[in-house]
Amino acid sequence: MRPIIDIRPLLEQPRRIFITTHQKPDADALGSSLGLYHYLTLKGHTVTVVSPTEFPDFLQWMPGMQGVLNFEKQEAASLKVLAEADILFCLDFNHADRTKKLAPHLLQATQPKVLIDHHMQPAPDFDYGQSDTQKSSTCEMVYDFINLMGDNALINLDMAQCLYAGCMTDTGSFRFPSTTASVHRMIADFKDRGLNHASIHEQVYDNSEERRLRFLGFALSQRMEVFPEKKAALIAISKEDARRFNLDMGDTEGLVNYPLGIKGIVFSTFITEKADEVKMSFRSKGSFDVNTFARTHFDGGGHFNAAGGRSDIGFQQTVEKFKTILKTINI
Repeated sequence: MRPIIDIRPLLEQPRRIFITTHQKPDADALGSSLGLYHYLTLKGHTVTVVSPTEFPDFLQWMPGMQGVLNFEKQEAASLKVLAEADILFCLDFNHADRTKKLAPHLLQATQPKVLIDHHMQPAPDFDYGQSDTQKSSTCEMVYDFINLMGDNALINLDMAQCLYAGCMTDTGSFRFPSTTASVHRMIADFKDRGLNHASIHEQVYDNSEERRLRFLGFALSQRMEVFPEKKAALIAISKEDARRFNLDMGDTEGLVNYPLGIKGIVFSTFITEKADEVKMSFRSKGSFDVNTFARTHFDGGGHFNAAGGRSDIGFQQTVEKFKTILKTINI
């Protein structure tokens, strides 16, 4: 993969650009995609953002969301944009399988692929790009890319709002160790341009329906198990639980972080039953590497302190498998 600066000559004239991110995109995925969309559009390019799947309602406020295509629902239109594109930007993922049904089309595409991502161990499928696990978020990396291109002066409030949202969520509202000095300098730059950070926080965190808060109470009181001798905790939500509270996409966002607020707990796991598989989220504090844990046991990966995984052996069997593995490890 060539350095991302090498993409500059390809952007010196108007291009048709396809931007995509991972399935079930979060604020960093959509924020980085839309932040880049606004920047490249200002530079005179024709840009389309394609999400592999649906996206959460609480991110609908982001400037530019009305133009995002959902591949699952708009496959023909998405593939047309992909076929006509000159350059493909891949954001917040580094393995094509993270784009679900879009993956084979992405791998078969012959246009230059540009990676901007902060996850570990990228696949060798990209022509240009940057993969930096020390960065707080892909949104911060898009900000760096704009600066690298010498275009800091072009940053407007649409870009700032999108990039702030993703950085805010991926740093746990700026409390995780990934919140470096460069993150605060970026936010200061946005504030100098008039960013209203409080309204973004409200849109993301203070915009829940009543049923979601009642679900959170149920999950913590009825579905959380704590293993103090292992410094670990587990929350497992079945399809029946999801139906009971009529859960929508995004309703479980951040739930995995709650057990880390318990004194002495440094490893938290969230297991949820989906229609075709079981999904897992892992979070840790300190020196426990959940990326290695996820890759070793649950066909996953991510960051040192935040990772995901999957299982196809069934919900209850996955829960029991996790508990069995937990007994064998030292944290």
